[in-house]
Amino acid sequence: MQMLSPETAMNLMQHTQIKDPSSAAIKGKQSMEDVARDFEAVFIGEMIKPMFEGLETDPIFGGGKGEEIFKGMMLQEYGKNIADKDMTGIQTQVMHKLIQMQAEQTAQKESTATPQSNAVIDAEFTETLGTEKGSTPQ
Repeated sequence: MQMLSPETAMNLMQHTQIKDPSSAAIKGKQSMEDVARDFEAVFIGEMIKPMFEGLETDPIFGGGKGEEIFKGMMLQEYGKNIADKDMTGIQTQVMHKLIQMQAEQTAQKESTATPQSNAVIDAEFTETLGTEKGSTPQ
């Protein structure tokens, strides 16, 4: 099994902590589009990383740790640029899944909350009716 590089693991952790769809409901279409675009950017960045692993550094420009760091940043930017163009269709699939997840959460909340709220409303309505007619509520 292949392990993630430290840079990859850090990128994934940062993106999931910042925009975790399960931690809080994503409100609005723009938020969902941002989450989908960010997911696609990380995914594309990781997919193009192997393309640059075999390249040797030019001895004129040095190499070293600084070049490794900036190469990672460059790949992130490539991923963001490709994601901004929405050419792969990943954003669309992620958007559909986010909408489906939100619809399921909303339906689940409504199914558990509806019987209680209706009972409270019915009780308040009955009390209001009873006091309007001059009788005491039971």
